[in-house]
Amino acid sequence: MDTTEKIYVGDMAHPLCSLHVAVTEKGLAFVGSENGSWEEIEQWKAAKRPRALLVEDQDRVASYIEEIMEYLDGGRKEFEIPLDVVGTPFQQEVWNALSKIPYAATAAYSEIAGEIGRPKAVRAVGAAIGANPVMIVVPCHRVVGKNGKLTGFRGGLAMKEKLLELEWK
Repeated sequence: MDTTEKIYVGDMAHPLCSLHVAVTEKGLAFVGSENGSWEEIEQWKAAKRPRALLVEDQDRVASYIEEIMEYLDGGRKEFEIPLDVVGTPFQQEVWNALSKIPYAATAAYSEIAGEIGRPKAVRAVGAAIGANPVMIVVPCHRVVGKNGKLTGFRGGLAMKEKLLELEWK
């Protein structure tokens, strides 16, 4: 019996962005950067799930892509898809806090640090946000600098700006 974990990968093309999406039997595991390469998924897999096998399977990822597309079309404000993300307990805590930022709202890194009860851990919070494997679905694009300016985003600042503009329409 083969017990190797399989990660199913598919492509999503939308006028706002093109992404790779990776899912396991348990849920969404990774959302690639805008116009990201296959190499990006391989690097994530090597770091977080080195024993897993990548399998291209558009059908397996279709329902996940559908929800992301609905969001990008402006018709979805919350995601219902299950997640299967791998991270440290601290990262998980930060990602849970990100999930509480409402649609069309933003929060500063320092606010997230305060939310998790670690007000002095702003840089560590920033690093955890940067490690978020499921951008868009766990809305790291809603985190801004204390002065309200757009700062770092794995998908690039142009994409972060597009996502916030979509929500502020």
